[in-house]
Amino acid sequence: MTLDTARTIVSAAREVVDGAVARLAASASKDGRISIELVDREQQLAYDLASAASRVAAAEQMLDYGEKGGLQARLTLAFAGEMAADLAARLAGREDDWDLSADAAWNGEGFATAFRAARDTALLEELGEEVSRTTELPSALNEEMSMVRGTFRDFAETRVKAVAEHVHRNDADIPDDIITELAEMGCFGLSIPEEHGGFAEGHSENDFMSMVVVTEELSRGSLGVAGSLITRPEILSKALVGGGTEEQKERWLPAIAAGELMCGVAVTEPDYGSDVAGIKVQAIKDGDDYVVNGVKTWCTFGGKANLLMLLARTDPDRSKAHKGLSLFVVEKPSFPGHSWEYESPLGGRMEAKAIPTLGYRGMHSFEISFEDYRIPAANVVGGEEKLGKGFYLQMDAFANGRLQTAARATGVMQAAFEAAATYAGERHVFGVPLASYGLTRTKLGRMAAIIAASRTFSYRSAQLLGAGSGQMEASMVKAFSCLAAEWVTREAMQIHGGFGYAEEYAVSRYFVDARVLSIFEGADEVLALRVIIRKLLQDALDAG
Repeated sequence: MTLDTARTIVSAAREVVDGAVARLAASASKDGRISIELVDREQQLAYDLASAASRVAAAEQMLDYGEKGGLQARLTLAFAGEMAADLAARLAGREDDWDLSADAAWNGEGFATAFRAARDTALLEELGEEVSRTTELPSALNEEMSMVRGTFRDFAETRVKAVAEHVHRNDADIPDDIITELAEMGCFGLSIPEEHGGFAEGHSENDFMSMVVVTEELSRGSLGVAGSLITRPEILSKALVGGGTEEQKERWLPAIAAGELMCGVAVTEPDYGSDVAGIKVQAIKDGDDYVVNGVKTWCTFGGKANLLMLLARTDPDRSKAHKGLSLFVVEKPSFPGHSWEYESPLGGRMEAKAIPTLGYRGMHSFEISFEDYRIPAANVVGGEEKLGKGFYLQMDAFANGRLQTAARATGVMQAAFEAAATYAGERHVFGVPLASYGLTRTKLGRMAAIIAASRTFSYRSAQLLGAGSGQMEASMVKAFSCLAAEWVTREAMQIHGGFGYAEEYAVSRYFVDARVLSIFEGADEVLALRVIIRKLLQDALDAG
């Protein structure tokens, strides 16, 4: 009965979203294609639709999770209520924009009854009470992945958490021994094929699931110390595996897999973030080298990295936009600290300074200036054959990054949830445990439902990517999970009261770390308006 109630809610929400998508697709099409210019005339609707569709997709994945019954079914119903409440808020007063008909299931008594059941505070309080006793939520992992999860959870508990607060408060470097131990555990070879020294079976479901599980557990320990360490190697490895020459694969992949070469990504520029096609940094051919000039920013781990994945304009004709961009591997020494300079023996120099940030400390994000910096032509990813195709290589690689970011969000949420549940059980307010209050239990129940949905959707996206699809789902789960992490960590902080605002408690770190998640690896608004909604509308248009 519980799961049937959830299905009623999800079905009605799906009808609402699909109807609005069809309406917007019809008004935003031109010559059989979706026009972004026309979509932008209704940006608020487009954004709300993309966000709502991501939550509906998460709720649909929860229906399979709920088939196990018991706690899973009740978490599924609670999340269906969360999703529908969000959709109702977006709809309120804008029903005409959404083309919501009076006879839609959303307006029927069946939906109203189901929605009331999902929003029942008794359901949420009971959930909160149950999950606060054991914060380990039921998982659909198989035995192999459960072992992987256990191994990295132990590492996060014993090694990562021990240094997390020191790194955060002092904006210190990640300790070298953490990196060394993770390399020994095979962290940096998860997406690298076995023939090149990694552990990937060849774009399989296991490859992506391992990435998600490991990332979540390391992020649970600390986003800045460990949760993001494997992201840059994953992105560069994906680009090399998908587009590099055999010589390049043999040259760099084994050393990346072994943790001997750390990686950074130099794509964003001061005036161009998610608008990658507009970047200005130029790489001009000069003999056997390319000479690079310009500035890159938000190059995370750019100091410690030995390799930078650099996207630069090799065709000065700016009318070609993304078709004039190429991908390079820039080799450099590893530098500790917050600033560095390097003069290449080939000629030219790089100068870098870390950008002070609220959270996500340890890896340091650098602004790097290139002055007549020479890069061998042999370092163009894919060689001359892939010249001008760097945009496509890096975008394909960034799909991994989006899924990883969703897993990072889940890990941070899990850590915040555990901290909140523990504190609520120990803290007494007006003579009774904080956990005994209905509002506290309701908050914990909602947190658990959201975390279960984020994790379940991430697992499903990993399965789809392993099967050769899933690009859209990776974008959707990133959009949903990262915003969800802001609410979960905020409420965890609130449960701690004044201590939540003190650096003495790790929950303050979870809060400031979570804030970056909806910004990097594709800002939330850009992901919604340039990736998710475009695909939704084009699919609706093609379906007729």
